This record gives sequence, C-alpha cells and structure tokens, in this order.
Amino acid sequence: MSDTGQPPVLAAGAICWRIVDDKVRILLVHRAQRKDVSLPKGKVDPGETLPETAIREIWEETGLVVGLGAPLGQVEYQIPSGRDKIVYYWSAEVDQRALDESTFAPNEEIESLEWVSFKKARKRLTYPHDVDIVNSFAERIKAGRARTFAIIVVRHGKAVPPQAWDGPDASRPLLARGTTQAANIAAGLAAYHPREIITSTAARCIATVAPVARLTGIDPIETDAISQDSFESGEFAIAELLESRMKRGATAVLCSHGPVIPEIIAEIASLTNTPPTDDFRSVGHLSTGEFSVLHVATDDPRSGIVALETHSPVD
Repeated sequence: MSDTGQPPVLAAGAICWRIVDDKVRILLVHRAQRKDVSLPKGKVDPGETLPETAIREIWEETGLVVGLGAPLGQVEYQIPSGRDKIVYYWSAEVDQRALDESTFAPNEEIESLEWVSFKKARKRLTYPHDVDIVNSFAERIKAGRARTFAIIVVRHGKAVPPQAWDGPDASRPLLARGTTQAANIAAGLAAYHPREIITSTAARCIATVAPVARLTGIDPIETDAISQDSFESGEFAIAELLESRMKRGATAVLCSHGPVIPEIIAEIASLTNTPPTDDFRSVGHLSTGEFSVLHVATDDPRSGIVALETHSPVD
C-alpha cells in the first residue's frame, strides 16, 4: 500500500454478462482517452454507497440499466498520483430489455463496447487485475451459481430512544439522523432491483423503506412477522415469510429490528443449507441504517449462500 497518507480512491463496477446462443458473453469498454480496454467501472461520488456507484457508472459508460448480482471481489492498485485505488466488482446480467433501451453512443470517454467470450476477454483486457475478476466470474459460471437473487436485510434508521418516548414502542419515529440514513441507502438498495419491499409494522421501519419505495415504485408490504413486538412475544413467523421468498426466487428487501435480524439471518442459513459460521452470523449484527445482502443461487437455493455483503449509510 502507498505511504501518501491519503485514503484510497474508491470505485465500483461490474462484469455485465448475457447468454448468446447458449454461450456466456461479457461486456468490455474501449476507453478513448486512456487507450485501454477495461470492465465498466468508475469512482464513487460524494454521498454514494458502492452499489449505487456501480449502477451509475455502468449506465454512464454503457447506457445499460442493470441490477446487481453477487459481488465478485475487489482489486487494489496504485494510480499515477501514488494513491491507492480499490475497485469493487459485482456481476450484472443484462436482459433484452436493457439492450433494447440502451442509450450508448460513442463518445470522448468510451469509443466502443464489445461483447466477447471469456477467452477473448482475457486477451483484450489491458490490466491483469481485470482478468482476475473475469476469472472469478468464470468460476462462478462453471459452478452454475452466476444467476442469483438476493435477500436484503435492513436495520431501520436511528429512532427516538425508548426512554424518550411515551407511546407504544412500535410508534417510535425516526430521528433526523435516521431519516437521513434512510434517504442515503435508498439508491444502494434499489441497485439490486428488488421485486418486493417487506417491512415490520413499526413506524421506524416503515419510514426507513419509504425512500426506496418511492425510488422503485414498489408498495411496501407491512407485516408483524418481522416486528420486534411479535419477536418479543414469541409470535413472529420469520420461517414462513422467508420460505415463500425462497420459492419465489426474486430479490426482496426486508426491514426489521436489531434483535430480530440475527434470527432472520439464522433462518436464511437453514433454508439455504449454509453453515452458520461466525462470518455468516456477522452480517446480522447491523447498526442502524445498515443493510446486508445475501445472494442465493437461483437454480439451487439450497446449495449455500453464493456471497454476502454489508453496506452502511454514507455520512
């Protein structure tokens, strides 16, 4: 790592992929000014979460609107200024609608796009660290675990403390900080293209998902199944709710409470046959406004979680 004393430059991107004649093709971008061939990616803008950056950069460079799949890891290197740069990558399957609606036109930054095989990608890419990401994705394809859906577990934003609230616990509202947290994570949650938003009936949870609901146009489903009141009374029904989501195989956002979330994570481990290791359990220990994304193999949900990630609201 560099000794400049400056924090690393953060960036995010993805391997955009599709199936053509039963074969995988991935997208490369030819950058005019840099005279190189790369994967679509770019630097984090102030106030962005990493998933939000990845989606924005893909759209700006390729004209494609995509949803993120499972993360593929990160690469670290030094840029000419001497600072370290860390780039986080996901996979992102591109459907026909995204292709048809692409707004890409050659420009001063990106002169052309190219869909290629893994073999050609390894030859075309300018940087070895990009090839490393391609190889990681190729292994996932080989294992039959490239196509995924996600269960996204969100802890509500910072709320009025119980000791400062005279009404029922479920009626406690968000503080101004919690409202800001909810707004800051909305685009990050939307980056995974959820099909459902499910929330505890507590006011603080409903308010937390309101921004992502507006952004996606999805009407949240309010349920006591993941509420703190039901959890404390032993009447919660987390297993039934998650079983139905697993069968559906579509990405869903679940907003719940600190004491309840570890139970949600444990149930996901059980339903996916994932060993409940310390690393797995850790994604359930969320601070207010944080969210964990658990990626499940679409073709075989009981084959274990494909990948895990956790994100925090940006200050």
